Amino acid sequence: MFLRELTITIDHLKGAGPTSIRALANAGITGVGSLLCQYPKDLEDRSKIVPLRDFNLAPVCTLIRVLAHSWFGPGTTKTLKVYVEDDQGTRASLVCFNRPFIEKILLVGNYYRLWGVFQYRYGELQTSVFEVEALEPAAPQSVFGRILPVYHLHAGLSQGMLRKFIRQALAQYAGPVEDEIPEPIMTREGLLPKARAIRAIHFPESLEELEKARQTLVYEELFYLEVLVCRRAKARGTPSGNRRGPEDQGAPPFHPSPLQRTLMERLPFALTPGQTHVMGEINRDLDGPYQMARLLQGDVGSGKTLVSFLAALRVMEQGGQAALMAPTELLARQHAENAARLLEPLGIRPAFLTGNSRSSGRTALLKNLVTGDIDLVVGTHALFSKDVAYKNLRLVVIDEQHRFGVVQRQAIMGKGERPDLLMMSATPIPRTLALTVFGDMDISVIRDMPAGRKPVKTHLARSSNEEKVYAFVRGELAAGKQAYFVYPLIEADENKGLKDAQTMAERLANQVFPEYPAALIHSKRDEEEKRNIMERFRAGAVRLLVATSVVEVVVDVPNATCMVIEHAERFGLSALHQLRGRVGRGKDQSYCFLIYSDSLTEDGKTRLKVMLENTDGFVIAEEDLKLRGPGQIAGTEQSGYFILGIADPARDSETLEKARADAFAMLERDLALPEYQCVARVLNQAPPFGDMGL
Repeated sequence: MFLRELTITIDHLKGAGPTSIRALANAGITGVGSLLCQYPKDLEDRSKIVPLRDFNLAPVCTLIRVLAHSWFGPGTTKTLKVYVEDDQGTRASLVCFNRPFIEKILLVGNYYRLWGVFQYRYGELQTSVFEVEALEPAAPQSVFGRILPVYHLHAGLSQGMLRKFIRQALAQYAGPVEDEIPEPIMTREGLLPKARAIRAIHFPESLEELEKARQTLVYEELFYLEVLVCRRAKARGTPSGNRRGPEDQGAPPFHPSPLQRTLMERLPFALTPGQTHVMGEINRDLDGPYQMARLLQGDVGSGKTLVSFLAALRVMEQGGQAALMAPTELLARQHAENAARLLEPLGIRPAFLTGNSRSSGRTALLKNLVTGDIDLVVGTHALFSKDVAYKNLRLVVIDEQHRFGVVQRQAIMGKGERPDLLMMSATPIPRTLALTVFGDMDISVIRDMPAGRKPVKTHLARSSNEEKVYAFVRGELAAGKQAYFVYPLIEADENKGLKDAQTMAERLANQVFPEYPAALIHSKRDEEEKRNIMERFRAGAVRLLVATSVVEVVVDVPNATCMVIEHAERFGLSALHQLRGRVGRGKDQSYCFLIYSDSLTEDGKTRLKVMLENTDGFVIAEEDLKLRGPGQIAGTEQSGYFILGIADPARDSETLEKARADAFAMLERDLALPEYQCVARVLNQAPPFGDMGL
């Protein structure tokens, strides 16, 4: 029996009444299997003595004698204080807020085991966070002399409750749990049997056993994640051995097709080496026997859109159609305008389709799309509407891929007969995450920028020094340049105490920069209004654009040289890098100012210094992954990808590489082999990591 097959309900555990069952269910724990998979977030080592004098090194865990009781506070709300001393003569006090009953438990003159987090306050060593236990008789479920798990808690749950129920579940049901990793791999890696690993992750006999259990469960999670990734690749008909990692160095030379060459000859610049490298990979895929699934990464301004147009030309020469989907109408319109400017002179017939397209024009457009009189359609979610059909959709390009969910990607892919897929991202994705979320795809990276671009100069500034920032921006505006001001909120929220875009738009326009026209843009404004504002900003009629992070994905404005982000500590590093990429699009020197709270902690300042010291989006993305986790940085939380219980792709990168190699090698052989039967059984059940589809 596998662990996930343990569907025995919680009410089979002693002491599990309606209240505790309801609290566990609210935490997602409905059966013994899910209870045992509630892995600890931390541990408390109560197997070693830590005397009171070492309170600043670790939580105290020692033997104490009760010296006296006292009470403090007004009237009937008095609080008990218990004075204690350990065997080294160090004295301390236990402050028993709302626990007057402890007076009858801790008797003066008696000895007890004590665990607590102490600090010096009011001239004495004291704690209000502690546990005590009598010496005799020794309790069967003692919390001393052992390593204790510490769990994430939800309303109605306590550490003691979870420890009790998990201990019972281990004793009653975990013994027959079978291994889910092939025996040859377990032997090679020195992994624990699954039953022992589950026990040891909760109640280890030693720190060494705990680490072995963690290694076992981490490997198992990452192994099955990569098995699913490999199966997804094979489902597309792509041999898993052909999946190349980030920045594959074995790209073939780029031999442009006739239309591709014609477009390149019309450009006023040459492709960068990065673009040329990527086009070699893409042409190989498009001309090959297998369905392309490629993720194209590159910073804002690196030329990904041009690469997608070149890819579309190759498909059109072969009689196919291409669709380019963007997350906002503003960005889609910019792509459509660029397509018209670059591709129409080559005889290509582009079109623009969004949910706001007028019904009269929409009817004609859909008809032309079905008959094949449109070669390239650019748009938003409307591209996969029910009434949209294509004659021969051969290439799907998804820009800012992390803003689309799994179902949306599947919907647009379903409009063609196994079309090739090119997903683009201006948010660099760390290698460890690329091997998990996008492990079944080929990955291309454009690291260089077009010639003439200057790196954006980044500065950190306290909120109290914002006037100096405003003075600098005023100088740029006086020189004819433009500026962005970005805020974390659209409107005021008294509970958060942050500046908001609406309030600051009025202040900047009326008090700080009254001589320059300003405008406000945010997600609550309708698409037509946003388009008009951005057109005026791009034309220079608006000199100051006040916004939220919606400007991460907007049209290019080469004349904008200043990006001011207030409350920068409230943004993820990858978001800050994206916003910084909105300036520096022309040949003039550009600047990014990250304004942070005067009360920001040293850790917060260190985090922002990553932006100050790095322009490489991949370095920044790695730091963002460490700080925020895989779901946030890759958009996987809203996109329906995987949920890991104990593994961390960044921390466990070496294990990830091993598990990936083992999973792909196994599926390249034969899942029916005897040593892989446990894997076949697991895969016949519900996938353990959610929807792994594109």
